[in-house]
Amino acid sequence: MDSDDDRGAGAGHGPASAAEISEDGPTPDEVTPTVTSPADASSAAVSPAAVSPAVGGMAGLSLPYQLIAAVALAAFGVLGCMQLAMVFLHVAPSNTLTKQHGAAVDEWIYPEFEQNWKLFAPNPLQQNVAVQVRTEIAGPDGPRTTPWRDLSAEDGRAIRGNLLPSHVQQNELRRAWDFYVGSHDDKNRANGLRGTLSEKYVRRLVMLRLGAHDGATVLRIQVRSEVRAVPAPSWSDEKISTGPSYRVLPWWKVTADDLPEGAAGSGEAGQ
Repeated sequence: MDSDDDRGAGAGHGPASAAEISEDGPTPDEVTPTVTSPADASSAAVSPAAVSPAVGGMAGLSLPYQLIAAVALAAFGVLGCMQLAMVFLHVAPSNTLTKQHGAAVDEWIYPEFEQNWKLFAPNPLQQNVAVQVRTEIAGPDGPRTTPWRDLSAEDGRAIRGNLLPSHVQQNELRRAWDFYVGSHDDKNRANGLRGTLSEKYVRRLVMLRLGAHDGATVLRIQVRSEVRAVPAPSWSDEKISTGPSYRVLPWWKVTADDLPEGAAGSGEAGQ
């Protein structure tokens, strides 16, 4: 029979029973083992110097690869800027660059990058258009024809120095003339009812302008336009003729319908 000392010694040096383990500490099922994952192991094994190129972007590349990447980025940048410039010139109004390099622009654009729109609608005017009138007035020695009077120049003088020019001063005469030109052919023949309406509008507008300045009886009026091309800029070698060209309308006999209401002689004009 074993003595108490032998049992105590065996308990201290031999394998412990489940009861003894439960009394002194956690059971094997309650012990959580410490496991090292493969990712942690690999990250711990790799030095920081090995991952620095990925963190630094292009700076982490070797010098030859940096040069190749820089050249590729520069080439794409130049190509993008050239594309934007060519499309802009294609849709822009006619100008010095498009007149000199229009063929190169068309070769770049067509057929892949063709555009069916314009940058401005309508395009900015490249001509100065002045509307002028002269009259045949009654006098003691018979009818007399007056010199040409520039109505557009009068509007221009009224606008210059005026901080708040009226819509009438800026657009009335210009829009009336555009209305007439757009509704008549080159021989001043009306294209339907709009042509007749535009002619009456121009006649009444001219008589309104004349009635505000002249007191004589107007028998007939004649209207013309003077067109001059806008000169080329100083930095351009383009040669543009700035001489005037005229479109002269036939003489119109003044009737009562052409006079403003209450104007003197409105009852005699149709007789």
